[in-house]
Amino acid sequence: MKDLLGAHFIYEYENSWKYELYIKNEETIDYRIHTGMVAGRWVRDQKVDMVKLTKGVYKLSWTEPTGTDVVVELMPEEKRLHGMIFFPKWVEEHPEITVCYQNDFISLMHESREKFETYPKHLVGEFATIIFAENCGINNEKVISCAPYDGMIADIIAGKIVN
Repeated sequence: MKDLLGAHFIYEYENSWKYELYIKNEETIDYRIHTGMVAGRWVRDQKVDMVKLTKGVYKLSWTEPTGTDVVVELMPEEKRLHGMIFFPKWVEEHPEITVCYQNDFISLMHESREKFETYPKHLVGEFATIIFAENCGINNEKVISCAPYDGMIADIIAGKIVN
C-alpha cells in the first residue's frame, strides 16, 4: 500500500461526474465531489478499508455517516478506476442535505438517515478515467482543505492550487 499513500487523484466517471480523492494515510481519505448528484460535498478523515488486490490494483471501501456505501477499485498505472456507490433512498431523494462540509454536519447526516427511508438503495456503478494524479505526501492537510468551486479542477491541473 505504500505506493498509494499520499496519492491525490481527480477522476471523471463515464456519466460525467467528477470526484477528487486524497489517500491521506493507511486509515483515512479526504474527498471532494465536483459534479453529479451531490456536487459541492466534501469530506475529511473518512475511515476507509484499503487492500492491494494485485500488482497495480487497489480496492478502497467505506461507509459514510449518510449510510452511503462506496467501493472504488483503483488502477493508477492504467489511469482508470471503477466506483460502485450505494446511495440510500433518502440521499437520492434529498441530496441537498449532504452538500456541505460533512465533518461539521455529522449529526444532521445521522438524523436524516433515521428520519428518511433507506431502501431501496440507488446503485451507481461506473468506470472513470483518472485525469490528474500527484503524490502530496501522507497527512497533508492542505490537499482537501476547502469546498469545491467552479473551475477548481482546472486550477489544480494548471498548478494554481499547490498542495
